[in-house]
Amino acid sequence: MRTVSKLLLLAGTAGALAYPWLVPNYYLVYAGVLTVMYAAMATSWNILGGFTGYVSLGHSAFFGLGAYGTGLLITRAGMPWVLALLVSAVLVTVAAAVIGVAAVRVRGASFVIVSIALVSVMNLLVQGWRSLTGGATGLQVPAPFELSRGQTHMVFFYLFLALLGLVLLTWWFISRSRFGGGLKAIREDEDKAEMLGVPTAAFKVVAFAVSALFVALAGGLYAVWFRSLDPIFVFSIVSGVYMVLMSLLGGVRHLFGPLLGALIIAPAGEYFLIALGESQIHLTATGVLLVLVVLFMPEGIVPRLVGRPKGASIREDTAEQRLQEVKG
Repeated sequence: MRTVSKLLLLAGTAGALAYPWLVPNYYLVYAGVLTVMYAAMATSWNILGGFTGYVSLGHSAFFGLGAYGTGLLITRAGMPWVLALLVSAVLVTVAAAVIGVAAVRVRGASFVIVSIALVSVMNLLVQGWRSLTGGATGLQVPAPFELSRGQTHMVFFYLFLALLGLVLLTWWFISRSRFGGGLKAIREDEDKAEMLGVPTAAFKVVAFAVSALFVALAGGLYAVWFRSLDPIFVFSIVSGVYMVLMSLLGGVRHLFGPLLGALIIAPAGEYFLIALGESQIHLTATGVLLVLVVLFMPEGIVPRLVGRPKGASIREDTAEQRLQEVKG
């Protein structure tokens, strides 16, 4: 079984690396960039949502902050784009840690509402601060390379692919660490985990910040790639919903679950956007799909394909098992 998994992983990696050279036009490369970007964002979201069970619909706030932070450091401070990307991501991570201290004090629906409010506040702030951000007209970021638009798509496909690989490795490492065991214990029974010595507040804040870090990196890369930042898009609640939907559809308890969800949702969303135009019908379809996934496939596609462990469910292990894992 392990040999088959390794062969599938190698085949998938080879296919991803060869994709830009196999498709017949640059539009499909562009669609590939979007898909890989969303896969990286969904996997980043899963560092928080999959491990702790805290559902954030507001992660697009960190995407937007990463995008605008990178764009402003390039245009206002004159930084090289790579340095601007890294500085912006660090600043967003620090901000996320500060926000997380307050946000993770609430649970369930209250946490969801707080996350949505975060997106709305950031959207209003960016649109209102016209002298700095350009307001509703957006921000224009200079091109990082003297390449054609199609060639730029090729470059950023591999940059987003590298980010996706980094996020997957981070998720894999966390899942096998004591820190990951503590996060899973929080998911299974937070009160019991705290009672038995797991520093739940600190663990949740760290997961929140690490998740925000990678989403901010995706936002920064998007700013340099797309070059035209629209606050309504980069701070859209729809992007946050996409991250959740992709993770749920693929399977939040599995490393490649969000990636599989992104490979389905992102191309489908692009297809419906072209087929239906700029109407809101494709957004309605996204909402309906989210409801259907939650109702009929709450564990995602991956558990259906590989089979789930005996007794597994949305809560795949007991809190006691996870606490034993933390204690080593």
